[in-house]
Amino acid sequence: MNRIGLLVGAALVALMLASSTLFIVDQRQLAVVYALGEIKEVITVPGLKVKLPPPFQNVVFLDKRIQTLDSPETRPIFTAEKKSLVIDWMVKWRIAEPRQFIRNNGTDLRNLESRLSPVVQAAFNEEITKRDVRGVLSGERDKIMQDVRRRLADEAKAFGIEIVDARIKRVDFVADITDSVYRRMESERKKVANELRSEGAAEGEKIRADADRQREVIIAEAYRDAQKIKGEGDGKSSALYADAFGRDPQFAQFYRSLEAYRATFRSKSDVMVLDPGNEFFKAMRGSGEAAARR
Repeated sequence: MNRIGLLVGAALVALMLASSTLFIVDQRQLAVVYALGEIKEVITVPGLKVKLPPPFQNVVFLDKRIQTLDSPETRPIFTAEKKSLVIDWMVKWRIAEPRQFIRNNGTDLRNLESRLSPVVQAAFNEEITKRDVRGVLSGERDKIMQDVRRRLADEAKAFGIEIVDARIKRVDFVADITDSVYRRMESERKKVANELRSEGAAEGEKIRADADRQREVIIAEAYRDAQKIKGEGDGKSSALYADAFGRDPQFAQFYRSLEAYRATFRSKSDVMVLDPGNEFFKAMRGSGEAAARR
């Protein structure tokens, strides 16, 4: 039993020694091997590696992937024309020299970011103060980012890193200027809207006046044609009446008397006081009846 216990204990000790001397380097990481507090080796190739057990050697892992540093705060920057702009930027970086990186920043990436942020901000400040607002917003934006990357490339070597990219994410005016710009834009839009409304009203009046003129012309032409047709009809009617009455004058006289009676006695309330022998009632007497029969 004692022998078995010794074997198990020896196996456990051997396992502990093996676990303290073996380590795995991930493909996303760098392994820095320290020997008595000094950097002995930097391992960049992934796989299973061997080292001396603590306290002779220990290992620190660093992320070798591309990191992103965003602008921690938005500070106004003055352009060449003394206009104040707020710039949001972004920098992509990664560890290029692990020994230099550790000597300057330690093993915590946040130490590097706190030191790199003011350097990047200063680079953007220097480039933007050379240009006007139009250039920053559109014309020279790519050139600004290229110049910032070139400036940071030399300074990044001191940090042991490589600058992969530097970008402007957003450019805006400060709050007071933005409000002023919005108010001016609103005023201009209102002015354009009022001009369009006045032009529309004038065009509407013009269309209505033209429509009224065309309506009057159409009505006048229609009235003229109606009068012409009516005159032609009256002429034909008079000709027919004259022809008919010329054939029988007595019938014509009798017809006119009936038309006169119809016009005179149109209403029951009409009252006329006349001599029965008056010529007006001739058609109602016998001679008129005889004439009608003829």
